[in-house]
Amino acid sequence: MKRTLTSFLLVLLLVSCGSKKLNNETVLNPDGPDGLKGRIIPDEIRSSTEGSGKEVGNDIVFSTLEDIAVLMDYLASDELQGRGSGTKGIEMAAGFIEERLLSSGVEPYFMVFKDTLENFEGIAFNVVGVLEGTDPSLKNEYVVLGAHYDHLGIVSPENGDDIANGANDNASGTATVMELARYFGREKSNKRSLIFAFFSAEEKGLLGSRHLAKKLKAGGLDMYAMLNYEMVGVPMVEKDHLVYLTGYELSNMAQVSNSYAGGKVVGFLPQAKEFNLFKRSDNYAFHQEFNVPSQTYSTFDFTNFPYYHKVDDEPSEMDYGHMAHVVNKMIPIVEGIVNSPVKELKYN
Repeated sequence: MKRTLTSFLLVLLLVSCGSKKLNNETVLNPDGPDGLKGRIIPDEIRSSTEGSGKEVGNDIVFSTLEDIAVLMDYLASDELQGRGSGTKGIEMAAGFIEERLLSSGVEPYFMVFKDTLENFEGIAFNVVGVLEGTDPSLKNEYVVLGAHYDHLGIVSPENGDDIANGANDNASGTATVMELARYFGREKSNKRSLIFAFFSAEEKGLLGSRHLAKKLKAGGLDMYAMLNYEMVGVPMVEKDHLVYLTGYELSNMAQVSNSYAGGKVVGFLPQAKEFNLFKRSDNYAFHQEFNVPSQTYSTFDFTNFPYYHKVDDEPSEMDYGHMAHVVNKMIPIVEGIVNSPVKELKYN
């Protein structure tokens, strides 16, 4: 979802009245409308359910605003200097991701978590972990959960700021996959095996995902599906669903996702089809190599975030309550997909 969007966004910025700051102190109520700030969850409910994986109403409450803040405030901090591929900043981000995966009970997929890219001029690496499935047969099938963790690094200054922090793009997707790894690492409720993939050099032309997809294909991996997460840091505007799916019409992934979510969590965004976003994020390399459903969940709807590839893509512009809500809604979706007795996801 990259440079081909720039001209559209420049027009958007000219007509935009500016970003509406979202209140990061507001926690989404599971009973509130998807994609919108809800009422504050009473403290007694929050204290009894935070990080527990328990259900409130129909929703799992696992990830919280505070959990998201720990991840985002570091990944999108000035200390990491915009996480440019091949820089010290992204190496620090990789170390942070690696430590969190280890503490979640996730093991390296290869000998170590860091897998050096063969298609990048310089030194860059993906971070790749695996959680073996619990079913003796299904564990030989894999579902990849992915997000790119790189951004632009240091850019031309704007108002004295030259760090492109990349909070929405894509610390938000990275934090989402990290939280899913923490959940499944603790619960071990996945019958199929899960690969947690964090891609570098996405901003250089989807290089990290291309490298990994080719490597996994050459290794004979039986991949069932690839679920990618990109730009999920702020809620969509006036939509009847929480996230949209790129390539919506190409498969039954949205319908299967909603069946496990128990409602319309995943929907269609016309602009995603218009700008062919299916081919513009890290899902696409897996589609090319494996020809299995490989698609991206996102909440960037072309109206809700005017700081794409700008230095103002800062943690302060994110809605951590919304992000926790996305994680909690995705848990039953991923759980259903990895535990289905047959490969129900299909391209149309």
